[in-house]
Amino acid sequence: MLKGQSFPVLVPFIDYVKFEKRYSVHTVIAYQNDLEEFLLFTKEKYEEVDPARISASIIRSWLASLREHPIQPRSINRKLSTLRSWYKFLLKNKKVEVNPLQKILPPKSGKRLPVFVERIPMDRLLHQVEFPGTFEGHTQRLIIDLLYATGIRRSELINLKNADIDRSAKTIKVLGKGSKERIIPISAGLLSRMDAYQEEKEQMGFDRVPFLLITKKGKKLYPEYVYRSVKKYLGLVTTLEKKSPHVLRHTFATHLVNNGADLNAIKELLGHANLSATQIYTHNTIEQLKTVYEQAHPHSGK
Repeated sequence: MLKGQSFPVLVPFIDYVKFEKRYSVHTVIAYQNDLEEFLLFTKEKYEEVDPARISASIIRSWLASLREHPIQPRSINRKLSTLRSWYKFLLKNKKVEVNPLQKILPPKSGKRLPVFVERIPMDRLLHQVEFPGTFEGHTQRLIIDLLYATGIRRSELINLKNADIDRSAKTIKVLGKGSKERIIPISAGLLSRMDAYQEEKEQMGFDRVPFLLITKKGKKLYPEYVYRSVKKYLGLVTTLEKKSPHVLRHTFATHLVNNGADLNAIKELLGHANLSATQIYTHNTIEQLKTVYEQAHPHSGK
């Protein structure tokens, strides 16, 4: 919390991300700090903390004040994202009638190159690292398998249901952003591991749970569970600072590009709305080509 400030209007949202979304303590604190910082600004400059009375012009004024400090555009975008999440919650719960952020454009920031795991450490994770022989260990292994083998998002993984698996076609149906469905092929080996996991669920009495992946108590997975699982096992094979589920999505796409896969096909597999979002992965191929050129061309150093 900032300067001992306390804003009761934030309590329902903070409770929501803490107890329903089950975000990490670090994330909850970041959300709370961002929102308290925002309301402290509106209170001091406009004597206003009621979200229903905060206008787009007030928000633009807040953004302008942030730019006066040495804050990176990415950090400003993160704060703005927190504010959007809060107003989305307020709209859903009918605490506000209008979202003042609708016409607010985020500040431009340079494109960050995707962080990904190299092929050798990824192979080591899949073929050498021993996962516990418990149900939880099997769940965590399947989390890693699915994220890397399909490139699906964490939310898509959590919501994947038994009925989404087409065993005869060896595909899974994924409901992505904007409720858009896409079909992703899976290997026979992955399908076999999914079937073995399903049998284990049935033996534990969880055969009626519709979701593919569950906790040892038979409950639907939650975001923090997936994040912790990925971070734990990536930490065994890589020194990357970032070890999130999205890193495995980047790894999936990067490895496909580096092995010559068609960019349009990768776009469809990832569920991107346009090709420009997928083209960022070509950077790594270009870096590979530079290495090959420098090593093989007789005049590369001249």
